[in-house]
Parts: sequence; C-alpha cells; structure tokens
Amino acid sequence: MTNHPPYNEAPTGNVALVTGASRGVGRGIALSLLASGFHVYGSGRTIDQADLPQEIRRLRCDHLNDAETAGVFDVIRSETSGLDLLVNCAWGGYEKMVEDGTFTWAVPFWEQPAHRWTGMMDAGVRAAFMCSARAARMMIPRRRGVIVNISFWAAQRHLGNTIYGIAKAATDKMTSDMAVELKPFGIPVFSLYPGLVRTESVLAAAKSGVFDLSTSESPEFIGRVVNALFHDPNVMARTGQVLVAAAVAREFGVVDVDGSSPPALTPADI
Repeated sequence: MTNHPPYNEAPTGNVALVTGASRGVGRGIALSLLASGFHVYGSGRTIDQADLPQEIRRLRCDHLNDAETAGVFDVIRSETSGLDLLVNCAWGGYEKMVEDGTFTWAVPFWEQPAHRWTGMMDAGVRAAFMCSARAARMMIPRRRGVIVNISFWAAQRHLGNTIYGIAKAATDKMTSDMAVELKPFGIPVFSLYPGLVRTESVLAAAKSGVFDLSTSESPEFIGRVVNALFHDPNVMARTGQVLVAAAVAREFGVVDVDGSSPPALTPADI
C-alpha cells in the first residue's frame, strides 16, 4: 500500500472509501463524492497512476490480498474519527476480455478461463464482502454509516457470461443479507445498478459502433446518486434493496454532469 503523507488533521466532514477508484465507475464516484464535500479515500491496484485530484487520498491496494485490504482500513482508522460511507467498486471482471486475438468474455461457461472467476468472484464479490466486514466494524460502534455495492442487471437475466451473472446475483444476495444483520445498528446497505456508463473501455468500444451512447451516463452520475441516498433522511427504508441509479436520480432530481436525466433501464433494455 502506498505510503502517502496523512492528513494534517482528522477530517471533520463525512469520510468515504471508494474501492476500485483508479478508473471507470469507481473513479467517477470518487470524483462526485469529493465535489459533494466528502473526504474521499480511493483504493485500487493502479491508484497511483490514476487521474485523480490530490484531495483524494490514494491507497494502493490489491483487494485480493486481505492484508492490504486491512491496511486500507487501518489508515482510515488512524486518520479519521470514523468511516461514514463505503462504496464497493473493485472489480476485475473486464480484464483480459480478448485473449490471443479471441473475445473470450462471452464464450460458454465450460470454455471460460479460470482467471475470470477470480476477477469477478474474488476481486469483485469477495473483495466487497471483506471490505464491508471491516467497514461494519468501524460503523457499528457509532451506529452510523452506509454501504453501497455496485451491481448490475446480470443478476436478473443472462447477459452473455455465466460467471458475470453469478457474481452480480451473489452481490445482490450479499446486500440483502448484510442489510438484515446491520439493520439493528441503523446502517443501510444497497445494491446500486448503473446504466450504460461512459467509462474508458466503453468510449473505446463506442468508436467501433459497439455502443449507442445516446442514453449513457457519465461515471460521475452514479456518485451523485450515492450522495443523494446518503443524505436521504429516510434512507433506512431502502436498506437491502436493489436500486436503479437513474430511477433514484429522477426521484431526487439528480441530473448528470451535462444536465441530462439518463433513462432508468430495465432488463429488457440491456
């Protein structure tokens, strides 16, 4: 883990940790939370090279390594009065989608390379579980905090990769069961579904006509939704639920960075 200088004094505002903040959705959420006044910690394997403002505290971490994950929370514990928000974005499921010139991400499950299970289940679901467990230990004594797990519609329909569906369904079930156990302490947990997000990889694919970006979302949009949920005085009423970011945004009047209101996609739209 990178040894950045600590804050000169403990942050007095809300403290957030965004895992997988080096790029994509995680980076966008980190930027939005910073703009909303959070003291943001961002973790990831390549966080040192990420295009992030210096106000975001970078903690290099491979969340496949439990000791490194523990180190992230040790730093937050030593530098702050507590953790208020955890957003689990760490995810290795989109790596090595093309191997030896072949697009293997969508091959049948019996032909899937073993590393894809590691990338989705271990670097995704397991990492979220381990981070949530450590976050809960910090949140429970204060009876304060929110945990958000980034998931997707693959939990509810087949989207070209069986392991992908397993991982997202597991994330949603994990959210539901964690919510039951954390409810007595007033700590809500959600699964949050983005739409088509203009991440670096999506923008690259769009150049070849793979994606229609007309209804897409910026990476920062879902972070704006997370902020709205965090500040909702009735937030506990939603604990354990699967939430579609664009639908929540319309409810709270949240718009994207360009002022647009992305549509709330359904399984039929994916």
